[in-house]
Amino acid sequence: QVQLVESGGGLEQAGGSLRLSCAASGRSFSSSAMGWFRQAPGKEREFVAAINWNGGNTYYADSVKGRFTISRDNAKNTVYLQMNSLKPEDTAVYYCAAAPTGHADPGAYAYRTHSYTAWGRGTQVTVSS
Repeated sequence: QVQLVESGGGLEQAGGSLRLSCAASGRSFSSSAMGWFRQAPGKEREFVAAINWNGGNTYYADSVKGRFTISRDNAKNTVYLQMNSLKPEDTAVYYCAAAPTGHADPGAYAYRTHSYTAWGRGTQVTVSS
């Protein structure tokens, strides 16, 4: 059974940093693109960042570019999201997502939820002003 488990969320002050982790199990994810999305109360789920199978290509939403960094460790089946210079508007539930096996690079479709078929349950990130 495919499972993605996020961790590392919490309460942080504006300007601070958090590092989210996503542990994947149930199959190998080394040939799958991975992504992070977030959803704030009353808003639709939105794309945050994505990474191709070997970390060679990364994709970011304009709102987080320069502040967030996505990375992965295929030996650990884990993907990370380093979040720096946090802002109150970053407050949301953050979800990890995995593309199907063999879908190694989302390219122009990185921002689409339909590019990913496995999802975690999310971790809450709250940034106070």
